[in-house]
Amino acid sequence: MPPPDTMYCSQQINIPPELPDILKQFTKAAIRTQPHDVLQWSVAYFSALSKGETLPVKDRLEMPVATQKTDTGLTPGLLKVLHKQLSPKETVMKEELLEKWKGLCLPVEQLDSLLVLGNFDAQINWMQFFALGCSALGGTLISALKHTCEILTEEPEGAAALIPFDTFGTLYTYLAQLDGDITPDERDSFLHSLHEPV
Repeated sequence: MPPPDTMYCSQQINIPPELPDILKQFTKAAIRTQPHDVLQWSVAYFSALSKGETLPVKDRLEMPVATQKTDTGLTPGLLKVLHKQLSPKETVMKEELLEKWKGLCLPVEQLDSLLVLGNFDAQINWMQFFALGCSALGGTLISALKHTCEILTEEPEGAAALIPFDTFGTLYTYLAQLDGDITPDERDSFLHSLHEPV
């Protein structure tokens, strides 16, 4: 006959005082982020927490688009999380990007296609990759630029999604070069039309 399970009383169990708050914050982050693989995301979350890094957490819950029948992978909220995690570096190593990408439970096939499209090697220019991510969200150049402004803006929610003109111009130029249908003269003319003298 197996021995009975050991019984403990509340005086015998020592709960660290910070544990309830850690679990509460973790739960709120999981609900906001809605990871597809909670265990994989949890590893990324607690790893970032223990290292003092930016957590893989969306700012708010994203509701799926009504026409979306299946998961499409990258969303504006997840791209914003990646940007917060990786933008302090101008150049990101492919391995680090892959680690952060997997931590957000995004499909590796989507990452691979973006890396091929941008012709990236082991060292990746973060802002160029970010621009391609915005392009993957929108499908058109204008839509990609709209996502770029919405993700990069530091303006409050509901205000105009303003970003520095130099940043906009650099990202537009990169995406227009990849597009191939926009001539350098058309590109320069478009940027000039936006840049009003102050």
